[in-house]
Amino acid sequence: MNWLITILRDVPDPRRGNATRHELLDILMIALTASICGCESCVEFADFAEDREELFREFLGLGHGLPSHDTFSRLFRLLDPEALSACFSRFIEALGEDGAGVVAIDGKTLRRSFDKAQNGSALHVVTAFATEARLVLGQKAVADGGNEITAARALLELLDLEGALVTADAIHCNGETARTVLARGGNYLFALKGNRPATLRDVETLFADPKALIAETLETTDADHGRLERRRHAVVHNVSWLFPEGDKDRPPMPELATIGRVEAIVERDGKITTSCRYYLSSAQLSAEAFAKAVRAHWSIENGVHWVLDVTFDEDRARNRKDHGPQNLAIIRKLALNVLKRARPEISIRRKRKRSGWSDAFARSILGQMR
Repeated sequence: MNWLITILRDVPDPRRGNATRHELLDILMIALTASICGCESCVEFADFAEDREELFREFLGLGHGLPSHDTFSRLFRLLDPEALSACFSRFIEALGEDGAGVVAIDGKTLRRSFDKAQNGSALHVVTAFATEARLVLGQKAVADGGNEITAARALLELLDLEGALVTADAIHCNGETARTVLARGGNYLFALKGNRPATLRDVETLFADPKALIAETLETTDADHGRLERRRHAVVHNVSWLFPEGDKDRPPMPELATIGRVEAIVERDGKITTSCRYYLSSAQLSAEAFAKAVRAHWSIENGVHWVLDVTFDEDRARNRKDHGPQNLAIIRKLALNVLKRARPEISIRRKRKRSGWSDAFARSILGQMR
């Protein structure tokens, strides 16, 4: 339990005067524990604390009793999300994890976080996910007047990417984001789509040429739920021609080393569809490494976004005021990290349910670091 307390201890308290009646650490630990145990809102955090007071008194002072749901709500509206986000780096340090492997970057909108009364749009958050460790490394909200691209760069600048391959969709396929990754010690693998039309046409022409200098190919097959998919991967390392100097229609990607293509042939219900996806990377990837990295990127959808939507019911979270939506999104991701690391033989959904039912099981989740 002490490692969780240590992670949250240094978060600065934004409250003043009588509002500090309850210890900040107590409120944060109750919220995180309640989220691990299946709670979704500030009202549920307060209800859970009341029902499980005996559990919390084992490791918290609670000198002024239990905080109300209004106390939780006010705190998360005021708390600096940047300070709470710093808990991610302390979490990874506590695990002894490094940044090697594939780090997937992707954005997600919290659909019910819009504030209609204040004409506020829904919160959009960019997440970094270590696909091999299956841990959230950090998140960054898109600021007012900003966009997912700038938020992703700000997030990447906070991460140690030494030895990592950063994957992202085509919106991030630009020179500045690539340079940010390289400066942090990593390599990039970005999808190439129609937002770079001239470069996309050049790459399509390359792979359509039977005389193209393909360095290596690999074919994989997946079959499940009545669906058969064959993926043909090809990589090219002869890349110096792709960005002619001074061509404004073809802005260069720094240190480009690999051009990749994935041709997917899907058969379902007797119908066959074919699609091609293209990628640019600063790493000189083999066909096998390219295939693994492309596949790994989609784990952020299944391992983070899907779990948060289905298991944590994030898309229906209705907290809308001030920093509330962003801070509660951070709490959910910290809870997800704890759940992923503890008792790995059990699904996230089962772990949340059993933690909510049993103090003994909750202790095994909160105290386990294997």
